[in-house]
Amino acid sequence: MTSDNTNSLSIGAYILLRLKQIGIDTVFGVPGDFNMPLLDLIEDDAELTWGNNANELNAAYAADGYARVRGMGAVVTAFGVGELSAINGIAGSYSEMVPVIHIVGTPRTASQKSGALLHHTLGNGDFDVFFKMGSMVTVAAANLTLANATAEVDRVILAAYTNKRPGYIALPFDLIHATVQVPVELPLLDFAASKNPVQVQEVAVKQILSAISEAKHPVIIVDGAVIRHGLQSAATDFVNRAGFPTFSTMMGKNAIDETVSNYRGIYTGAVTLEGVKEEIEMADLLIEVGCIKSDFNTGNFSYGFQNTKKICLNSHGTTIGHAEYAGVGMHELLPCLTAALPGLKHQAELSPRVMPAPIDTSSNQITHNYLWNKVPEYIAPNSIVVSETGTAEFGVANMQSPKGATFIGQILWGSIGYSVGAAVGAAFADRSRKVYLFVGDGSFQLTVQEISVFIRQGLTPVIFLLNNDGYLMEKLIHGPERSYNNFQMWDYSKTLEYFGGHLETNKSNGKNPSLIGLEAKVETRQEFENAMELVNQQPDKIHFLEVVMPEFDSPRELSLLCALSENR
Repeated sequence: MTSDNTNSLSIGAYILLRLKQIGIDTVFGVPGDFNMPLLDLIEDDAELTWGNNANELNAAYAADGYARVRGMGAVVTAFGVGELSAINGIAGSYSEMVPVIHIVGTPRTASQKSGALLHHTLGNGDFDVFFKMGSMVTVAAANLTLANATAEVDRVILAAYTNKRPGYIALPFDLIHATVQVPVELPLLDFAASKNPVQVQEVAVKQILSAISEAKHPVIIVDGAVIRHGLQSAATDFVNRAGFPTFSTMMGKNAIDETVSNYRGIYTGAVTLEGVKEEIEMADLLIEVGCIKSDFNTGNFSYGFQNTKKICLNSHGTTIGHAEYAGVGMHELLPCLTAALPGLKHQAELSPRVMPAPIDTSSNQITHNYLWNKVPEYIAPNSIVVSETGTAEFGVANMQSPKGATFIGQILWGSIGYSVGAAVGAAFADRSRKVYLFVGDGSFQLTVQEISVFIRQGLTPVIFLLNNDGYLMEKLIHGPERSYNNFQMWDYSKTLEYFGGHLETNKSNGKNPSLIGLEAKVETRQEFENAMELVNQQPDKIHFLEVVMPEFDSPRELSLLCALSENR
């Protein structure tokens, strides 16, 4: 039954409509018998692409990478076996503040009510156990019924977006095509941030301005929450207007434009480049914007500001010294503070910016010192750089940033293998931007299956497989000679071939019949540079470079951090 003001819509179609309204055009996941009618709707929708991942864990990683570029992501799994495979990826999104909507196809409502002994269950009639697990790593969870479906879908999506955490929607099989009434002119979800309390914010601004006026050496640190809340432009405006020496963290890399004149580099406590560390720790006022004080992000909690006055602007409140201003979020405070700064820009006496050590020319091996100094020459502006936990993540930290680049890594959750799936999601999220994936050999062996998705979907990243023959980060922390830190060597440079990149049956799918570019194993610097020249001549192809590196060579930052980790 419909009226002049409402339309009849299936619950499955309603979920997809809401996903499309928030900018999602790709849904990741794996088919399962409890979710396939929803997949029919996805496949038949001209505005949506089914990610068709190799497994649910990779699908969750892909949704995370997609969300970091597009703002939100979505993944569909089956009940029990599928969602538990994905839960590590969803937990990572929760830890790292990434809004991913996890939709789980569950058994029919009647079967759940009767406690039927179904496949994919624990065999004890408990159909709530997986919902409870999912609820623990999401900010909002809903078990849909015919009566609550539209309201609950909206609630979960809003909560995920507002809190920058995942949301969980359990969709029973028999409700996918069940119809509900929705307004003909369905209002868009209201994602407007809540307003800060005016009087409290005014006091906070006055106190911050007072602290700035009294400071002789104020500095700014911009961190990862700025990126999660999409405040890069506001943060850059503040940094430009203030003129104070400005630093970012590893999680905050490119939270501001690194070409601004007062940007000074990455600060990671004791892991920081020595000259940068000396410069920032002279501060008598530290303004932290969007701070995330995790161990790796702070050099194992080695920040050196015990006697420095601190101001912390974050998403839900502001702290000035020991005073807390609840509800004064940085989304509104940051522009207000920028406008209220004195008319005369602070003129700090800045020496030339401290940079990483230049390339050591005493060897022709591809060392980390060489790689991270050289590779920025080949990365296009506005690219997406995805780095794996370990050598790549720490190598990227002080790498020169291409203009407009987005950096994706998992510094807090640190699940090895994350980068391969995340790169798939990032490549889907914006096909106009080149994706560069840096992944170690150990991490690659966990999630290598997603290479097949790159090829099938016509995605064209440049993949750098860093082959140092083992789990180097673990070796640096403990057991450098232990066999558990080693694994079977693969013929990595043939990866695209194995995953069907040259098979005629795959080329005929119409995605890209001539997709495969360079497939190479490089062991010397000249081989690397020759390969990268060829890569840049073919920007519309997928390239795979196996980069052979010395077994125990690592970025300076990783070596220092692992030494600190021994005392955790």
